[in-house]
Amino acid sequence: MSQPRFHCPFPLAAQQRFELPDALAHHAVRVLRLRDGSDIVLFDGLGGHYPATLHIEGKRAWATTGDRVDQEAELPVRTVLVQGIASGDKMDWIVEKAVEMGVSQLVPIAAQRSVIQLSGERRAKRLQHWQRIAVSASEQCGRNRIMEVTPVQSLEAWLAQPEPGLLRLACHPDADSDLEGAVVGHAGPLALMVGPEGGWSDAELARMNEQGLTPVRFGRRVLRTETAGIALMAALAAIRRWN
Repeated sequence: MSQPRFHCPFPLAAQQRFELPDALAHHAVRVLRLRDGSDIVLFDGLGGHYPATLHIEGKRAWATTGDRVDQEAELPVRTVLVQGIASGDKMDWIVEKAVEMGVSQLVPIAAQRSVIQLSGERRAKRLQHWQRIAVSASEQCGRNRIMEVTPVQSLEAWLAQPEPGLLRLACHPDADSDLEGAVVGHAGPLALMVGPEGGWSDAELARMNEQGLTPVRFGRRVLRTETAGIALMAALAAIRRWN
């Protein structure tokens, strides 16, 4: 059985003894019911991890780290999932699976056809919620770096922030090009753009076309918004032979 992994929200160092944050200590002691002297793994999201020993003193928990282990589970290129905000718990599922698939950054888009339109305090709380899911998913899947979940933004705002070398692929079931053909000859960073339940609007598709984005399709079937990005990431991994 693999050792429990925990993300620490501060930089770690080898041969260090420190008190665990309350939330981390509660999860380790009250939820997982780990005992004094248990072996655990800690990581700070900056790369690598630290084997550590858990010490329990009453209601408080401490950890003593060992030497840093330079181990990564990241993809060889930066990948971005630009996701039209989906309703209900679909976004939670998308965030979790995007972490598992190795996505570097998830950009929630307030698309014209998004059922949920977030604003103000509700938007900030939802962002914090998604980031917590990303941390938890990293603990589970073995990633030592945390996928960034950006603040919610409009498609127009994201398109106005060009990234050199980034191949932006707009997913659409009626596109002429397939995924494999679109990525031939490109070894740099990639962005997959997936619309919400109702898909991208005509105005959004027109704006993408003006920006020179490459539209791509995936198979003969129309995928749900919560399926499309994850399926495309899996296909990319197979095409590029990422492991």
